[in-house]
Amino acid sequence: MQQRDEGGGTEAQAKDICLRLLTDRARSRHELEASLAKKGFATEIANAVLDRLEKAKLVDDESFAQQWVQSRHKYSGKGKRALSMELRNKGVSSELAVHALDLIDAEDERRRAGELVRKRFRTLHLPDPNGPDARADRDKVVRKLVGMLARRGYSQGMAFAVVKEELDRVGADTGDFDGPDSM
Repeated sequence: MQQRDEGGGTEAQAKDICLRLLTDRARSRHELEASLAKKGFATEIANAVLDRLEKAKLVDDESFAQQWVQSRHKYSGKGKRALSMELRNKGVSSELAVHALDLIDAEDERRRAGELVRKRFRTLHLPDPNGPDARADRDKVVRKLVGMLARRGYSQGMAFAVVKEELDRVGADTGDFDGPDSM
């Protein structure tokens, strides 16, 4: 089966490329297809190789999606919205993405957001509640923290709730804090 096409190479070469890519991390079928296409392999060769790799369970989009979601949530602190976009960009079907994202419940997401805020507290100067610009300073900190969570894919409502909760925990004055509408 060493079929050669003018475009790229043989099935053995395509297989070697895929196996090398898979040694770094799990990859979706779409990612491997894109890599082979970029290297000029014919579609027929790429499909034949990827079909064999799927049969051998070396390419499995469902398993990939679950691993991706768990890893990116735990180590990068990504929220469900960001993870959903990443899976879509990696060519994972909506159905498989939904199943993988269901592995993270709302409490897991909220807990991880709280961890990110507490970590960020270490580098932020928390405002003096008795200072002349206490509210403005606090609101500035809130915007930074909520923005950080939003960039990681957390919803605005959850971000504000977590930031308020963490500010309360460290003793910041949040008595006049109304959430997103108070900014």
